[in-house]
Amino acid sequence: MENNFFKNVEKKTGVNMNDIFQLANSLQGANLQDEQTVRQVVQQVSRIANRNIPKEMEDKIVHTIINDGKKLDFNTIAEMMNNKK
Repeated sequence: MENNFFKNVEKKTGVNMNDIFQLANSLQGANLQDEQTVRQVVQQVSRIANRNIPKEMEDKIVHTIINDGKKLDFNTIAEMMNNKK
């Protein structure tokens, strides 16, 4: 049942669940107040989501996560990438 769930998520989103699990594992113990670390995570999410984000948007996402205390997870970054502001 669990395997079918992940396959359905992959089919609907086009995102490989192994990539999501690798991202989650890389976040464990990561210093999320470090700009370079956060920037690497944002770039990794961009690759996983198959979305190219401009440097300006990357800077905004990194700044928001570090300075505004946004939770760092796939959904937060994906929402920011889709935000039309």
